[in-house]
Amino acid sequence: MNKIKTKDRILITALNLFNDKGLSQVTLRTIAQEMGISQGNLNYHFKKREEIIETLYFQLVEHIDKGIVEQQDENSLSSFFKVFRVIMDNFYQYRFFLLDFVQIMRENKKIKTHYAQLNTIRTEQFQNLFVALIANDFIRKEELPHEYEYLYKRLQILINFWISNSATAKETLSKKSITYYYDVIGQSLYPYLTPQGKAEYLLYINAKKA
Repeated sequence: MNKIKTKDRILITALNLFNDKGLSQVTLRTIAQEMGISQGNLNYHFKKREEIIETLYFQLVEHIDKGIVEQQDENSLSSFFKVFRVIMDNFYQYRFFLLDFVQIMRENKKIKTHYAQLNTIRTEQFQNLFVALIANDFIRKEELPHEYEYLYKRLQILINFWISNSATAKETLSKKSITYYYDVIGQSLYPYLTPQGKAEYLLYINAKKA
């Protein structure tokens, strides 16, 4: 059995602590104590806490990119929802980013700069997907200027902050929350669907519940 490398153990431990306690409650010393190693040992791999946060951020981006690539050859409506599910599942796994989103963007220039660039790429990816869905008669053509550009922006806001909403509501934040908010966000697209799109949406939802 392969032994997990110390650097990977640090990242796993840090991710769990960040998720459970939040950024403000976790220092390098906290991580080292949780692992049962000296802070000097930890500093050999990561000299600053920001380096751990950045590494975890780029892990998250890599996981989501992989999920999008796996769906990029499909122009079906179900592939659209699968992409959103990939994003939401990964956001839950790295949920501290969403819970401490504003703080991270204020404090980490490297992540903020990359996120701005990534946002441009994601916007283009989803606009291309909307074009494909229109061409395949799953969603209607635009009736207002920038309609699908603004739809994506609304979906982005919902996806970026559903975890914060869940965490501040009465229910406990858990994997079950993903399904609820997935349906909340997914139904935002329903008014834009054609009759064919609505039929596929209902088939997809019923199959998912089966």
